[in-house]
Amino acid sequence: MQSLTLYLLAALFEISGCFAVWAWWRAGASMLWLAPGAAALAGFALLLAFSPAAFAGRAFAAYGGVYIAASLGWLWVVEGQRPDRFDAGGALVCLIGAALILWGPRG
Repeated sequence: MQSLTLYLLAALFEISGCFAVWAWWRAGASMLWLAPGAAALAGFALLLAFSPAAFAGRAFAAYGGVYIAASLGWLWVVEGQRPDRFDAGGALVCLIGAALILWGPRG
């Protein structure tokens, strides 16, 4: 559970940081959005470094599944666009993959 909480928090930081750039570049928001966006992205990187995975590549791969699911939550909550069944199915497949990567038995 600690890993999932860490990855969800990292996803919130990464998605909000990326959204700040999106809002500036694509939606015409002020350049001032870039400062908190950069801080959020730095926070994301720091949070991901706390992953209990023994190797960075494995931590990043497992995080990817959580990021996908969290991005669809952002789509729904922040952008007001409800994910469809293909979004939900794809996120489920990714979360199963992330669980296998992070918690799969290893010798």
